[in-house]
Amino acid sequence: MHRSRISTLLVDAHHDDAAAAAAFWTAALGGPVRPQTDEEEFTAVPDAVPGLVTAVQAVDDAPRYHLDFETDDLDAETGRLVGLGAVEVGRWLDCRTLRVPGGHLVCVIPVHSDPEEFRARAQVWP
Repeated sequence: MHRSRISTLLVDAHHDDAAAAAAFWTAALGGPVRPQTDEEEFTAVPDAVPGLVTAVQAVDDAPRYHLDFETDDLDAETGRLVGLGAVEVGRWLDCRTLRVPGGHLVCVIPVHSDPEEFRARAQVWP
């Protein structure tokens, strides 16, 4: 048994455009800009989407949106999503990047939200 939930909405922007994208999304969603000093590629947009971490991520790829599934078992959740048709396309630190049917990217990440929030909102999988 493991648990997972969608925890994060990321706006991926090319490195050259990330600052402008962060300024736009912060103004559009009415939140403050909060660069993450420990992970420089992320700029948080706190409270933009209730219940989800929302951030702009600087990438070396095409602009897109992607979701993160946080889980208490990376292998089990990755296996569950692969069983549904996703294909693992990469890893970064403890994160697994999957391409899902339809071509979108999702990441499977370790739990990073408040443990009580995770327990309350996560789906339990056999």
